[in-house]
Order: sequence, then C-alpha cells, then structure tokens
Amino acid sequence: MTSAPRVATYFHIHLVSDSTGETLNAMARAVCARFTDVLPIEHIYALVRSQRQLERALEEIAGAPGVVLHTIIDPTLRTALEEGCRQHDIPCIAALDPVVAAMSRYLGAPMQSRPGAQHALDTDYFNRMEALNYAIGHDDGQGGQDFSQADVVLVGVSRTSKTPTCIYLAHRGVRAANVPLVPGVPLPKELLELKNTLVVGLIASPDRLIQIRRNRLLSLNEQRASSYIDQEAVRQEIIAARRLYERMGWPVIDVTRRSVEETAASIINLLSGGRGQVEVLGA
Repeated sequence: MTSAPRVATYFHIHLVSDSTGETLNAMARAVCARFTDVLPIEHIYALVRSQRQLERALEEIAGAPGVVLHTIIDPTLRTALEEGCRQHDIPCIAALDPVVAAMSRYLGAPMQSRPGAQHALDTDYFNRMEALNYAIGHDDGQGGQDFSQADVVLVGVSRTSKTPTCIYLAHRGVRAANVPLVPGVPLPKELLELKNTLVVGLIASPDRLIQIRRNRLLSLNEQRASSYIDQEAVRQEIIAARRLYERMGWPVIDVTRRSVEETAASIINLLSGGRGQVEVLGA
C-alpha cells in the first residue's frame, strides 16, 4: 500500500538587510533547498538603515513569526533587531557572522563595517537600487498609479507572488510595479490605459491559492470564515482574472508550480522579446 503524499510545510522566513538583500535571498534559498517538503514564505526587508525602518520590519515579523536572517552591521540596529526577536521568542540569525569571523581570524584583519560593502558602486548597482526603490514604492497598487516609469506591471489576485517577484526583478535591474485584483474594486484607470509598458497577469490554481491563503490567515491568528478562502469565491476570482487578461490582451503566467525565479525569468523573456504578445505560460 502506498502512503499518502506528505503535505508541504510552510513557514515564514524574514530576510532583513541593510543592503539589497541579494546575499540573504540566495543564502535562504540554498538552505531551504536542503529540506524536503518545506516551502518558505519569504518576507524581504531591504535597505534597513534607520530605527523607523527596523520598527516596521519588527511589526511584520511579530505578525508572522518564523525565522529571521539578517546582515545588519550597524550595532544599534543589530541590537534592536535581536532584542525585538528575543521578546517574541523568534530565532534571529546573523547570516554572515560565522564566515566573517573565520575569515577575520585567518586573515588577521577586521571586517568591513560599511553597510552594503559587498556591492561595487557601479552603474548596474545604482540601476538595481533605483529598481528596488521603485518596486517598494509601487507595491500593491501604491505609488500614485504612476506606472509610466515601470518596465513591467504585474497584476494578480491575492497570494500570486506579485511582491516577491517584483523584488526579485528589481535585483535584476527591472522596474516592476504590481496591482492587486480585489473583488468589487476597480483597477486604476492609468493601468488600463497603458500603451508602452508590459503588463503581465499572474494566475494560480484555486487549490494552491486557498492553501497559501489559509496559511496566511493562520499566521495572523485569523480564525473567522471568509470568502478569502472559500472554494467557489476563489474560483470566481480566477475566472474573472482570466477574463480580464484575455480582454486586455495581457500575457499570462501561471505561478501554481513556478518558483519566483522561474516567474521572473519568464517576465524577463517577455521584456526582451515578447512585449505586447499574448503568451500563456504554464497554464
């Protein structure tokens, strides 16, 4: 008799960086890949260099407890982060400390204390910084609906990985905004009138969305019944999204079985050669 397939375990992993977060993101993915049937829900806090930014990150961390990885160098911010995590009994790991300490002992040299020192201040670096600032400022429909400066705008229902995909694209120098599809809420007029900006619709299977959304509600200690995870309501959301994408002629990417990296790679391919063409990927 064959045993039932094991249900994947989701957990929150918070990546707090005083730079772009690229180093932490790569480390977290490499570590998580060592575990079977474990799927991280990534929360990225990049360019955390002030007490106010850190306090915002700690609020989100407290709301979705998990594991915290950081590369904060500033002693004051580092102490505040570690103390905040300690108060909520959340593991807080300084990701680079063991490697830096070993290298320092071997080389007999002190570590560099400047945040983001691993990045050369070249044109590509500044382009990534501008793209990252744009993604953060235009997350979840923010930014005054100024989409004209975007390379791509991602549209999708809740929990289709819009934000992490935009952040990943920013690390590749792509300016990406995202707009949520919320039942009963009209899309910004500016989005519907875009002519020279690539707009991509993200889609996922209802079962996958419900699973992710249910985990999200559990992390927030939300127990009430909601159309957010109702099978028929979610199915109608997906149907409405597909009809919108078809009506607007937007390319569609099915993220049900795709990692953020794979989704981003498909978007980059569309930017380089498929702008304006309808292409359903993985549907």
